[in-house]
Amino acid sequence: MALIDLTRTLDPADRERLPEQLRALAPVVAPVVAYAHPAGEGREQFAAAMHCSIEDLPDGEGWGAELLTDFNTHLGTHVDAPLHYGSTCEGRPARTITDIALDELWCEALVLDLRGRCEPDAPITVEALESALADNGAPVPAGGAILLRTGQERYGLSDPEFFRYPGMSRESTLFLADLGAKVLGTDAAGWDLSFSVMAGKFRESGDNSVLWDGHRAGREREVFIVQQLTNLAALPPSGFRVAFFPIKIARASAAPARVVAFV
Repeated sequence: MALIDLTRTLDPADRERLPEQLRALAPVVAPVVAYAHPAGEGREQFAAAMHCSIEDLPDGEGWGAELLTDFNTHLGTHVDAPLHYGSTCEGRPARTITDIALDELWCEALVLDLRGRCEPDAPITVEALESALADNGAPVPAGGAILLRTGQERYGLSDPEFFRYPGMSRESTLFLADLGAKVLGTDAAGWDLSFSVMAGKFRESGDNSVLWDGHRAGREREVFIVQQLTNLAALPPSGFRVAFFPIKIARASAAPARVVAFV
């Protein structure tokens, strides 16, 4: 069995790679990290903890440690809990990230190859999903995961194209949920269209149903949305399982996760 990491690396250097106009997104891209190396700041920290001097330390070294600040629960590759979509889900109080059992996030999965079937800044249609499902040929596993390969993983954070991605709508999200999928993942930066595209649609139409309708569909049918997946090209179309295990953050609407496929 091969283990394939589907998780985007969190590198604080990526904050500087963001286009200037998108720097406000830094807390969902990477944390600020203060590094303490065993031969550097880690010596002072360790000596202070042990109430001794640096000269007393074995081999003259301390510990390695890092302090993380300025990051959001929706950081990098992360799992959304239903609370992210609204206070209720299917008529009940929406679950938080720690309300979700691990066995709900360890499931069979398949990949839908949407490359050539969708466009940047445009909705992913039900017809595109049906076409990709037909090409895949495997049944949607009940309670399983559908991973959308849009091709966005080819862009780095410094590329403006990373933030121009195809997005899911209410109709397309409910279509996948009605097939029995519980975990819905994408290699795009977000599940819905980008904020700027949704805001533009609202300005033009005055119709507030266009605002975040893909996520809000999760109030009608409970699903767990996973964004910023990577390495989907390394996966077979079906016949594998994935672990989407988020950090346990009490009462949170999401958490960063290490997502690993078992192929």
